[in-house]
Parts: sequence; structure tokens; C-alpha cells
Amino acid sequence: MAQMTFSLLVLYLTILAGLLGTIEARSRARAYLEAQCRSTLYPNLCVRTLLPHANKYDLPSPQKIAQISLTTCLAKARFTKAYVNMVAKELNKTKNPGEYEALEECLYQINNGVNQITQSLKELQEMGKDREENFGWHESNVQSWVGAALTDATACMDGFLGDKIGSKTKSMIKTRFLNVKELASNSLALLNRYTSRHRASRAIKNP
Repeated sequence: MAQMTFSLLVLYLTILAGLLGTIEARSRARAYLEAQCRSTLYPNLCVRTLLPHANKYDLPSPQKIAQISLTTCLAKARFTKAYVNMVAKELNKTKNPGEYEALEECLYQINNGVNQITQSLKELQEMGKDREENFGWHESNVQSWVGAALTDATACMDGFLGDKIGSKTKSMIKTRFLNVKELASNSLALLNRYTSRHRASRAIKNP
């Protein structure tokens, strides 16, 4: 009986130690990501986006952080595109030209956004592989494309939907575009943080 009690105690302490280690790892990862996300306009969203990809033993680099944020933004943009496509098809079936035309503009914007974010992600991945003299060129491309995607999302939210789309549908679409907009904004800020740190590191190595 005493042996069984001792074994259960050891098992309990082992499980407890594992749980405390996990909590500590998550806490350290969160603290690291909060520091990385301070430069963004939406830091809480930034931390939530990055946290599943970090632990205290494998904290992502600034470049990897920018890539994770941009990858998440692309996934949300594709989801938004699929949703807007679905709504547009339904409106087309009901033969409501006013609502369909208003939504068609947003569909055009999100198509552009998906293409721009896709190109940005490819370009960002090249920044760590290409020659140093091409770093600024890749950086400028990513900034331009992500900035354009941010503008497209904002344009749909602020202008093209207008009052022609039913309030519930309009609210759902705006929520999705808002998410894309905030993720694009964060991605741009994280990109700028990465490139600034990269240049600072190069300056130290090559004064």
C-alpha cells in the first residue's frame, strides 16, 4: 500500500513538473513575442498570431516572425476571397444588380490583395537567401505589395460596400476585411522591425 502511494506521488510530481515547465515555456515565449509586437498597431492580435509558433527552446527570428504574420494574413485573405465569392454568387442568382455590383468591387480588391500578399511572401523568403546588395530591393517590393493589400482592404471597408448590401452580410464582409487589414498592418510593422535589425547587425559586423 505504501509502495503504491509512493508511486502515485512520484507520478503526480512528474506530471506537475511537466505542466509547470510548459507554463514557464509559454510565459517566456509570450514575453518574447510581446517585445517583438510592440511596434505593431494591433499588438494583441500580433501575439495571438505568433504564439502557436513559439516556445522557449525555439523562438522565431525577426524574419521568421514577419513570415508567420504574412502567411497568416494570406490565409485570412484567401478565406475572405472565398466568402465574398460565395456571397457574390448568391446575389447574382437573386438578380440584384445593385448589390452584386457593390460586392464585385470588393471581390476585385480581395483578388488583388491575395496576389499581392502571395508575391510579398515569396519576396520575403528570398531576403534571407539572395545577395546582400539585393536586400533593399526585396524589402521595397514587400513593403509596396503589403501596403497595396492594406489599401485594398481599407478601400472595400470604407467605400465600395456602401449601403447597397444588406446590413448582416455587409457586417460579415467588413469583419473579414478588417481582419485582413489588421494582419497586413502588423506584417508591415514586423517586416520593418526585421529589416531595421538586419541593417543594424550588418553595421556592427561591417563598420
